Amino acid sequence: MKQISLTTNFTVFDSLSELSANDKELMLQAVEIRKQAYAPYSKFQVGVALFLDNGKIVKGTNQENAAYPSGLCAERVAIFYAGANYPDAKIKKIFISASPIDRELDKPIPPCGACRQSIAEYEIKQESPIEVFFMGAKGEVFKSDSLKNLLPLLFDKNYL
Repeated sequence: MKQISLTTNFTVFDSLSELSANDKELMLQAVEIRKQAYAPYSKFQVGVALFLDNGKIVKGTNQENAAYPSGLCAERVAIFYAGANYPDAKIKKIFISASPIDRELDKPIPPCGACRQSIAEYEIKQESPIEVFFMGAKGEVFKSDSLKNLLPLLFDKNYL
């Protein structure tokens, strides 16, 4: 028997003010769009802004449904829209803001497992890393240089 150890690395910004001007603007767009999420059941809103290599910005929010499996997370809404409408563009950065409706959570909230897998699929497809920025409603911002930090043992087409 042997044991392996995995290490992940994140950059932690104390607040939005520490981000570059462009990254701050994109995160603010994620914060703003978050307020338009359709989350009547969970009361948990998520907003996303994707920055594509063609300069386009794609935004998304979580979309819930009374038949719970029918809803979609904000990350997948934005990623699938980008894939359908800009199939040749690469996703350079994803900005995520998430928080319950009844309070402004101040700790970074990473993407769920299904969204991590979806982001990984596009990172593999485009053969270049996607920078992932995530926060709550306010406070610290975490940044990963690649989805691989959030999903180090990712499942990909090589297993099929």
